[in-house]
Amino acid sequence: VMSERTPLLHYRLSTSVNESGDHGPNPGSSVEANQALARRRPQSQPQKLSTFFGVVIPTLLSMFSVVVFLRIGFVVGQCGLYQTVAMLLVAYFIISMTVLSVCAISTNGALDAGGAYYMISRALGPEFGGSIGLMFFLANVCGSALYVLGLVEAMLATFGAVEDTATHGIAYEVMPTGYWWSLLYGTAILLLCLLVCLVGAHIYAKATFLIFLVVMLVLGTIFVSFFAVGPRVVALPPSAAGNSTSPTSANFTGFKLDTLMGNLQADYTVDYTTGVMMSFATVFAVMFNGCTGIMAGSNMSGDLKSPSASIPRGTITAVIFTFITYILLSVMVACSCDRLLLQRDYSFLRDINVWRPFVTIGVYSSTLSAAMSNLIGASRILYALARDDLFGKVLSPAKRTSGSGNPWVSVLISWFLVQLVLFSGKLNTIASIVTIFFLLVYAAVDLACLALEWASAPNFRPTFRYFTWHTCVFGIVGCAVMMFLINAIYASASIAFMLLLLLVIHYLSPTSSWGYISQALIFHQVRKYLLMLDVRKDHVKFWRPQVLLMISNPRSSVGLITFINDIKKSGLYVLGHVQIGDLDVLPSDPLQSQYDSWLSLVDHLNIKAFVNLTLASSVRHGVQHLLFISGLGGMRPNTLVLGFYDDHPPQDSLHDILFMSGSSSDGLGPSQDPEDFQALPLHFPALRNINTGGAKSLDAQEYVSVVADAVKMLKNVALARGFGAFERDGCVKVGRGGVFVDVWPVNLLRPDSSSYVDTCSLFLLQMACILTMTRAWGKAKLRLFLCVEEGRSLKGAKQKLGLLLRELRMKADIHTITWDKQVELHWQRQSHRPAKEDQVGGEDDCDYANSYHSNTTRLSNDYLQAVNRLILDQPHTPPAVRFLYLPRPPADTGRYRSYLEQLELLTRDLGPTLLIHGVTPVITTDL
Repeated sequence: VMSERTPLLHYRLSTSVNESGDHGPNPGSSVEANQALARRRPQSQPQKLSTFFGVVIPTLLSMFSVVVFLRIGFVVGQCGLYQTVAMLLVAYFIISMTVLSVCAISTNGALDAGGAYYMISRALGPEFGGSIGLMFFLANVCGSALYVLGLVEAMLATFGAVEDTATHGIAYEVMPTGYWWSLLYGTAILLLCLLVCLVGAHIYAKATFLIFLVVMLVLGTIFVSFFAVGPRVVALPPSAAGNSTSPTSANFTGFKLDTLMGNLQADYTVDYTTGVMMSFATVFAVMFNGCTGIMAGSNMSGDLKSPSASIPRGTITAVIFTFITYILLSVMVACSCDRLLLQRDYSFLRDINVWRPFVTIGVYSSTLSAAMSNLIGASRILYALARDDLFGKVLSPAKRTSGSGNPWVSVLISWFLVQLVLFSGKLNTIASIVTIFFLLVYAAVDLACLALEWASAPNFRPTFRYFTWHTCVFGIVGCAVMMFLINAIYASASIAFMLLLLLVIHYLSPTSSWGYISQALIFHQVRKYLLMLDVRKDHVKFWRPQVLLMISNPRSSVGLITFINDIKKSGLYVLGHVQIGDLDVLPSDPLQSQYDSWLSLVDHLNIKAFVNLTLASSVRHGVQHLLFISGLGGMRPNTLVLGFYDDHPPQDSLHDILFMSGSSSDGLGPSQDPEDFQALPLHFPALRNINTGGAKSLDAQEYVSVVADAVKMLKNVALARGFGAFERDGCVKVGRGGVFVDVWPVNLLRPDSSSYVDTCSLFLLQMACILTMTRAWGKAKLRLFLCVEEGRSLKGAKQKLGLLLRELRMKADIHTITWDKQVELHWQRQSHRPAKEDQVGGEDDCDYANSYHSNTTRLSNDYLQAVNRLILDQPHTPPAVRFLYLPRPPADTGRYRSYLEQLELLTRDLGPTLLIHGVTPVITTDL
């Protein structure tokens, strides 16, 4: 990479890998987390490196590399001084935005080993951190190999074939050439880098300090040479195109105004090494590669005395110093060298130096430093990845460290991979994508800082405050533009590779305790949108069910929980539970230890629900609490769902899931992996045993009171019966007759009422229709049963209901049923009773005011049993679920038990059944 005869593409790609691995911060690390990190770090590990040795020197050498010696003249010769200065300003603006983000994150908490990976993973979570970290590790591995091969080529260009000036032929070879010889030289150089890195960061710092002195000395001689060397003619290297008419020499004029005026404007020509026509984009890509490497100091975060203080100071110092150096060199070159010399001789600094070998030594030194920097950076990234267990046992050996804390296994693994890459011999293609990987990491660091800033988390308090969200955005955009400017195909491929790694880690890695910035951002946005969700702007067109499902014990309610998850239609879904107790006599809140079990249940069943637990003196008071306090703003439950109150023994369906095999056909069912299930903290009490006298937590009177309370609070109510052993997958399998959902929209407890267009009936239709709109129930068909007496027109009633369904955009098969025998039983029973006895419901059962004051009659058991048989004896395929009309509880609380007995007789042996009572309008025919 040092020879003037090396193709330009190789220069461009090799110089693009000047940076070293980096890591990310722990923006909100708690005291416990820091103590855990301290325990994990070997106590004997010395944190020795200062700002100068640990940050300034590695960053300077990575940013200088060989570009300062071999490409500064190329940029000025092609672009002219004006565009060169503009390019430098744009390039340093881009990297400065990233530097500001690095400084902000690194000063927001304790920073451990891993550099950019540590920063990104602790800020954005393990998915982003792991994917970016792995890409950055591979980039450093390839970068180290690239610089080793570049050094080999430079050595062969100087000490390889020596030309005999008399015969213009090869006189002898100081260093034999060939593929295997080059591999041998590269292996030897890599072994030297390995020995330095194995000894530890302290020796690495000393080695880079010596290289730094050499590079600074060479730079000093270059600046002195512009003044000390007089005008001279410089022989130009032969052109790759082999044009015999091309000039063979050019002039070094010294400082002259005419020379400066001739170098001010751009003059893009064909590159003499590759024959490719240069442009602003191609030259900018080459020049920008020399400005990268800002993460070299961050890579050493685990070996610094005070990383939070050293990284900002050292990185900013190195960036300012390199910027001034590049500007001064550009001006001096433009003032003293002919345009032809700059365009035709990339190593002209060697020809005009006071001692020619100085530049060669500088090239060797900077390349060797870059190779070591990438090798040690890769090992630190690998060590951090292994310690975080993001890739399981694959990287577990890389956790081992020496007595001084040096991750020697990670160094050996990195060295082995670099050695494998050396077998490729050439890294032109790899170098481009390596540069893009680095830029992608820079963009990720900017994204991490932007996310922390936008989340407005109180614990994001970096001591470095010279940044805003605007600088983060500029950094992200600048890095993205440079990626696609260098190579659009590689940029797209690297982004796709990062997203693939992100998905893999998301699904395979364990839950981390670092904190997820996504949760902070979600909280910030949800709070903002909840405030914007004005309940006064609610409209019936956009109504959706928001359900509070009361659960006594999840062990017997798995079927009901999954069913209600299907029927919520993207609405709020809350699992509620009441525990009887008094906080005054308890040492602590017993509910706090139960939340993990409930949340794990939600994860295990793969449902989208919240959990709300409460402690109360009775179940009724607890349900009242939950109805009052569940939700926020416009997201509050409007429908209460209760399990049915009967004497059937509960079944432990949650325990049965543990022994199920296979997986859900649609991916919405519970996870079937027994190992995953056992790992979940599902600690729920055993079910009551009716054989041993296990009592319910509430009686029938209190149960109906809960229903009455919900109606008073204008909440819709649904009573679910027969869902104890409900399995959706078994119900929705399409058989010969298909899957059906039956709807009975008429109040069957009021034989003298045949209205099917009241609020409650329409609510019943809406809920049944919502069920068939879900993916799992998409093939189910609605069957609507219309009960009429013979005296009425069956055809007219059916047409009227069909017209209503068309207006409501609902598809259902309407079945008319004559129920004269059942109604006759009712009136026969009534004739033997007083005219005014309390019956369930009123003239308009959904009317809140009238239902408490209507003159009613008692229903007979014969009538209820007859209606039950009417439902069961329909000559159709049995439905998966039935929806029935739930009358309002009677006004007289003394009739609550009778009301519940009537519901029990009505729904006996019907299978999964929802008794629904609606109190709010939910359907409109308006657009």
